Amino acid sequence: MHNCAASASLFSETELRASNVGEPYSVPAITLPISIIIPTRNESRNLPRCLESVRGAGEVYVVDSESVDDTVEIARSFGAQVVQFQYRGGWPKKRQWALDHLPLKYQWVLLLDADESLTPAFINELQRVIRNPDLDGYYVRLELFFLGRGLRHGGASFYKLALFRRGKGRFECRSREQDISMCDMEVHEHVIVDGATGRLHSTIVHRNVDTLARYIQKHNEYSNWEMRVRGEGSESQDTIKPALFGSQAQRRRWLRKHFFHLPGSSLALFLYRYFLRLGFLDGVPGLIYCAFQAIQFFHVKAKLYEARIAAAEKPPLNELPTFEVSDVRY
Repeated sequence: MHNCAASASLFSETELRASNVGEPYSVPAITLPISIIIPTRNESRNLPRCLESVRGAGEVYVVDSESVDDTVEIARSFGAQVVQFQYRGGWPKKRQWALDHLPLKYQWVLLLDADESLTPAFINELQRVIRNPDLDGYYVRLELFFLGRGLRHGGASFYKLALFRRGKGRFECRSREQDISMCDMEVHEHVIVDGATGRLHSTIVHRNVDTLARYIQKHNEYSNWEMRVRGEGSESQDTIKPALFGSQAQRRRWLRKHFFHLPGSSLALFLYRYFLRLGFLDGVPGLIYCAFQAIQFFHVKAKLYEARIAAAEKPPLNELPTFEVSDVRY
């Protein structure tokens, strides 16, 4: 992973002084001695709920990507430390860059998205587990809310390794040839921890969609990323390997690897999520969620097909990936 070219850079100096908006900000007592990193880009709608849930954390960094809304002002009003990040392609991306460059003060780091928030039960459990000397990282389960409804079915619940000791966790690098069309933050790269890991029982609330228009925009970037990863046909050695009987991330990667190229796999994914995983029990939001997951899968296949045709029509250029996918069926 460390041989990936570093193309991201600091856009402006770290802003370590909170700027108050409206009433003076009162610094709460530190009840959660951890460092929290929150990546943002135009998250003014989600960020207040997120920051309100982490009051009492030792330090909170908001790593912003030149938001044009009130994201920065909101972050400062909650006493968060704001850092601007500009992505120019390549590796590292936003969260790994933050882990590499921020002067984190605490032993434990929690990676949190702006559309996520902590619950009191999660905070109570967090206060206990960070005192455990035997583990270096924890998988956190997300409780997904989509279009105003908590999804309980359809494979919507998943774990991510988001809590780890400082210096023990890093993101895998799955593609060295990334660009600004592919999202400036890690998409389906996972954190790798050097040491033993466990699972937390409490959940983080994840409100997955602000508006459907933005959801579609973000997933267009995600499908660009996945097309590039699959098109390259090779990954760094420092990645999570597909395994049917491994972690949830390994199982999902194994299933995608073995079923992606099958004819009708996008439709099969929808049928699996909506019927076999009981997505229909979540009503209309469940239907839309399952459909969008399958549509994104189809988008990746279509973009791979487009890239294969483009590669056949003109001589390959050095800056284009070499596509090893010889047959993409629908």
